Amino acid sequence: MTIFVWIGFLALVLIFLALDLGVFHRKAHVIEIREALTWSVIWVAAALLFNVGIYFMYEHRLFHIGDHFGRPCDLDGLTAAGKFFTVYVVEKSLSLDNIFVISLIFAYFGVPAIYQHRVLFWGILGAIVLRGVMIGLGATILHYATWMIYVFGLVLIVTAIKMLISKHEAVCPDRDPIVRLVKKFFPVTKEYHGERFCVRIDGKLFLTPLFLALLVVESADVVFAVDSIPAAFGITTDPFLVFTANIFAILGLRSLYFALAAMIRKFRYLKISLVVILLYVGVKMLCFEVIEHYKVENKMTWISLSVIMLVMLIGVIASLWTNQREMKNEK
Repeated sequence: MTIFVWIGFLALVLIFLALDLGVFHRKAHVIEIREALTWSVIWVAAALLFNVGIYFMYEHRLFHIGDHFGRPCDLDGLTAAGKFFTVYVVEKSLSLDNIFVISLIFAYFGVPAIYQHRVLFWGILGAIVLRGVMIGLGATILHYATWMIYVFGLVLIVTAIKMLISKHEAVCPDRDPIVRLVKKFFPVTKEYHGERFCVRIDGKLFLTPLFLALLVVESADVVFAVDSIPAAFGITTDPFLVFTANIFAILGLRSLYFALAAMIRKFRYLKISLVVILLYVGVKMLCFEVIEHYKVENKMTWISLSVIMLVMLIGVIASLWTNQREMKNEK
């Protein structure tokens, strides 16, 4: 039964999180770039290792993997692994924009570097639950209303256009409706109280700015999930592949943040790359009937992976080349 695979994966994620918070980051400390890069490599390696498992499970139909809504799986191991990796690359790419926004949120609240990992840990735990619900709803909607894939495609195209013309110059958490609602019911301290999200002062419960930062990070992830989940369904409608690839991308977000937050602004053309990726996936979703008619979905998996990786590579190389040229001109 597929349910055992889902339970096993969730148990694996809980073990990862328990080891992360309870063993490796039991004591709050500033995450240095070297440590962050090490963990980034570990999370990528874990995703690739899991993808090997995806190949064998789908190739040999273990636990009836890939059977959803009473419909038997039509993916072979290689195609399933290709789709998982493509979704993972897309989610990882889109998380780069998320990193930039998170850095603005931390700067707005003045979150000390020593407590940022704690905020991201609980923020990611919430994101796992949220994305699980959204992916479940998305898969159900696409099963009973296939035409919704065109709506998802249009959402991605509109998102790409908005991303192209918008700027993340500043964030205004005080305008966040969730933050404003919480402030109506709970007083908030002006100063931080270590890594605590709430404290009792004279018997009265107070929230700390660290909790508000967590709320804003969570609400920001809602916005990114609205963009990224339709993009994932543009690669595959298999909810297990979409969910697992999303979770591995999210688990590696913390280490990626600490590794790249300080220099993410230097990759000036990554935003253009993300726009192109969203446009590509959106157009692909609008061509759903054509792809189905000519039975080229398996070929499209590898085409999509090649296009997405090439676009990201061009964005990185163009950014580094421009930065290097400007440094030479300054000398």
